[in-house]
Amino acid sequence: MKYTSYVLAFLMGLSAMYGQNNFDYWQQHVDYTMDVNIDVKTYNYGGTQKLLYTNNSPDNLNKVFYHLFYNAFQPGSEMDVRSMTIADADPRVGDRINKLQKEDYGFMKVISLTQNSVPINYTVVGTILEVQLNTPIKSGETVEFDMIFEGQIPPVIRRAGKNSSEGVALSMAQWYPKMAEYDFEGWHADPYISREFHGVWGDFDVKLTLDKNYTVGGTGYLQNPNEIGHGYGKKEIKNKSDVLTWHFVAPNVHDFTWAADPNFVHDTLRVPDGPLLHFLYKKSLKRKYKKYWEDLQEPTSKIMQYYSTTVGKYPYDQYSVIQGGDGGMEYGMCTLITGERSFESLVGVTAHEIGHTWFQFLMASNESKHPWLDEGFAEYTCTFIENRIFGVDTKTPLKRHYDRYYALVKSGKEQPMSTHADRFAYNTSYGISTYSKGALVLAQLRYIIGDTHFEKTLKNYFNDWAFKHPTPNDFIRSAEKTSGLELEWFLTDWTQTTNTIDYGVKGVEALKGQTTITLERIGLMPMPVEVQVVLKDGSILEYYIPLQMMRGEKPLKSGEVLLNDWAWSYPEYTFTVAVDPSTIESITVDVNNATADVNKENNQLKVL
Repeated sequence: MKYTSYVLAFLMGLSAMYGQNNFDYWQQHVDYTMDVNIDVKTYNYGGTQKLLYTNNSPDNLNKVFYHLFYNAFQPGSEMDVRSMTIADADPRVGDRINKLQKEDYGFMKVISLTQNSVPINYTVVGTILEVQLNTPIKSGETVEFDMIFEGQIPPVIRRAGKNSSEGVALSMAQWYPKMAEYDFEGWHADPYISREFHGVWGDFDVKLTLDKNYTVGGTGYLQNPNEIGHGYGKKEIKNKSDVLTWHFVAPNVHDFTWAADPNFVHDTLRVPDGPLLHFLYKKSLKRKYKKYWEDLQEPTSKIMQYYSTTVGKYPYDQYSVIQGGDGGMEYGMCTLITGERSFESLVGVTAHEIGHTWFQFLMASNESKHPWLDEGFAEYTCTFIENRIFGVDTKTPLKRHYDRYYALVKSGKEQPMSTHADRFAYNTSYGISTYSKGALVLAQLRYIIGDTHFEKTLKNYFNDWAFKHPTPNDFIRSAEKTSGLELEWFLTDWTQTTNTIDYGVKGVEALKGQTTITLERIGLMPMPVEVQVVLKDGSILEYYIPLQMMRGEKPLKSGEVLLNDWAWSYPEYTFTVAVDPSTIESITVDVNNATADVNKENNQLKVL
């Protein structure tokens, strides 16, 4: 179909692949064909899955792993126990799993599984299916796995399930046995405890059969709209059957999600030179919330245009914003968000989740290992688009994130951002590190390399890594190639340690009609330094001190004076200004608060 051709052409047009280590980049490939029946009365479902798995790795594989996400929604699961033992449980989960009645358990059962038509042995271990292959999958080989499976849909506790708090019948995310990712680091068969996901790129052909009164939206292109109606076809269909089969195709995605409800309104809007937007929300919403969903549609178009311009063009012809889930969550070609919220919140969560389309769906980083590479980037960019839509003063757009980061530092509970998402001691520290400190990755990088290089970096990163699985190093290499600066130090200190930024003005000294200024580095985190000297006559002198290990500097502002490099291990730095101290009013480092300096009190010295 034309959409598949579009995506393939897009892929061929990308710039050369960059290896994440010293070998050629590769990634696995999957092709799913699923035919599933859903009983909307019992909330059971089942069907068949054919999976063509192509081993593009240099390794022969003796085993494979599937994710069985819904098994997390049973008393005694790892998600249940972790929620009840972590110091600050997510209130959406709490002890709700532990209190489920058996008829509400979530589960995913594999009835049978074959490899190239031969039965194979498998073991269910919590949310993971461990499969011992009959014969290894050789490097470059494609094999066929055929599965019969069934599932039971739990209540919406975390992201997916039945009968959300707002009455959405089905929020079907993580609903099918999903092949785990195998990459240059090996298998990523992480148990589903509470965090997010990693998946294999491939094509999906999915048929969903359910009650004919339900409207469905989600990933992929509907293949039979004129058989379906529900706002997709040219007219509503008069079908004598009690059920309808919805047939979706999704080319080159790494997940497939859908939602359904008999009470959905279905609106559409075409983005200029962009995709067709679908909006699905409940008719039974209070009038003000329905109005918010109607008013959301034009801002959503602007959001899509913003990301296509600032990061890279959205390569598909559809995107759906669907009421469902338990908050807001990104998926392939769609998002599920709760709908009973203020208009500002509705736009905000939509902007954030659409940001994930670029920073997780199209550049599919491992969210379990590097959640900030997705959440932080979405949070940073959506902040600016929200401010633009609402006409908010953008002088301090990230103040909330700086404040949250400073509070985390003071709490003593910070862990490095490189901590696995499931291994944070506190949900709060995970959230601040991933979202707020993650957003500050981009804010600090922008300060280090300059506006022009930063804007080019986002585009180059997308061009280099769309439809692949980038790591933090891949992002920082895009920034290095764009700016010409060495940036490993930034990635290491900011994401792999809890080192903090703290620079201050230590003192001044008169020297033959000139002024010697001494600065000090108190924190362990290196940064280049901007210094502003304000004279009593109102004149302003500006200086820039590069960090020696950057091996260069960002473009200077007009009138800014470039000083010698500051080698990080030297705790002090001295330079001379050709004015008498009596003419100076103040000396300030980081006058624009562009860095996440944890102690602002020592940033300025007033000269008496």
